[in-house]
Amino acid sequence: MRHVLNLWRQQLGEVPDSVWQRTELEVLILADNGLTVLPPGIGRLRRLTTLDLGHNNLTSVPDELGDLAALSGCLYLHDNDLPRLPDSLANLTRLRYLNVGENTLTALPEAIGRMTDLIELRAQHNQLTTLPDSLGHLRNLRELWLRGNAIDRLPPSVVDLHELRHLDLRENALAELPETLATLPRLRQLDVRSNHLTHLPDWLVRMPSLEKLDLRWNPCEPPPSLLTALEQRGCVVLT
Repeated sequence: MRHVLNLWRQQLGEVPDSVWQRTELEVLILADNGLTVLPPGIGRLRRLTTLDLGHNNLTSVPDELGDLAALSGCLYLHDNDLPRLPDSLANLTRLRYLNVGENTLTALPEAIGRMTDLIELRAQHNQLTTLPDSLGHLRNLRELWLRGNAIDRLPPSVVDLHELRHLDLRENALAELPETLATLPRLRQLDVRSNHLTHLPDWLVRMPSLEKLDLRWNPCEPPPSLLTALEQRGCVVLT
């Protein structure tokens, strides 16, 4: 039996000290409680595999979060007021799902590249303008959600994301797409709605696994020849 403590939407305001004594816990859900502070005591829960801190009012998380080396499932930090993430987060090398969306992040830590078991990373609706080059070290990443930021370029290391299936870049500031995307062997869905694209490159046709390309709400007009070539190979194109 898994040791689970579900305190979702209990209007706690703060977490009782007794919770940090529950060192047997494997799943802890503290979502939607109006929390503003997460005490260092969180670091005592060394058996946690899943931690949900979403939908609170946290402005920081303690370095001790990085002590939770057993986190191998999900870490939810979305819908808080976090301006930054601690570098210690990168100690969670077994984590497979990380959601830091709906915060006020201006950057992702370079150390995030150490989280090499990540399969899904969600950082939508923040204030990101660039991405760390270490992103390319996430060789197991399958889904990357970056909607609603101010990203104007992708790091060259994107070329190393060979397992990536879904890339959401909607509502950013991209003026062009890097040719490195053409080399991603498993990328199936590419969403670049509401960017600043003025030109669509011919190499889009060379993307080997592309099944859906969403180009809506960009200033560019896709060449008919490009659309035809993509559709003939079975790719759905939305313009």
